[in-house]
This record gives sequence, structure tokens and C-alpha cells, in this order.
Amino acid sequence: QVQLVESGGGLVQAGGSLRLSCTASGHPFSQLHMAWFRQAPGKEREWVAAAPWSGSHTLIEDSVRGRFTVSRDNAKNTVYLQMDSLKSEDTAVYYCAAVRYYRRRYNTADEYDYWGQGTQVTVSS
Repeated sequence: QVQLVESGGGLVQAGGSLRLSCTASGHPFSQLHMAWFRQAPGKEREWVAAAPWSGSHTLIEDSVRGRFTVSRDNAKNTVYLQMDSLKSEDTAVYYCAAVRYYRRRYNTADEYDYWGQGTQVTVSS
């Protein structure tokens, strides 16, 4: 059973930066496709970024491209989300997700089988 543990959330002023980390256990990390989602109050969970197991490329949602960067370190079983130039609209609970094999679309929540507990990111304006 895959377990995911996120860390790095917190309170930051607009324009600031945070780096989220998600460490996986229970399955070879290099064989997991990883992703970040977020959910703001009253809104649906939305995809933010993906780091497929190949490590050869990453994917970023349009609204955060240029501000957020996703990366993975297979030696540390960890995926990161570097968030810069944060805005108040980035306030949400951020979730790490994993799946062994893509079935349809990498940017939908129901694609992923394993989820972390979430970490709160609050951006004050």
C-alpha cells in the first residue's frame, strides 16, 4: 500500500514562496506517477502539476505555469512543488497523489489511487 506524506505548507504573504514536499513509501517510487492537486474552500479539487515516473518531463497547469515548478528526486522518494510569486488565489489545501499506471488523463483526480493527507497553504494579501 502506497503511503504519501506531505509537508511544507504554511502562511505566506503574497509574492512569497513555499516548497511543498511529498514522500512516498510502500512501492518503488520510480514506478509511481506523481501529481499535485489543490482544493480551495467551496471548490472542486483541481490538478496543479504532474511528475511522471520517467522523470523526463513535467506538466504544469496553465494558471500556475511560470510560478510553480514540480520536480522529483527518486533517490529520496520525494516529489516537490516549488511555489513562487504566490497569490491569494493560491490559498488551498494541497494534496500529493500517486498512481502506478495512467489509465486515461493525468490531470483528473479520479486517475489517482493514492493520496496524502493534504497540507494547508494560505497566502495573505
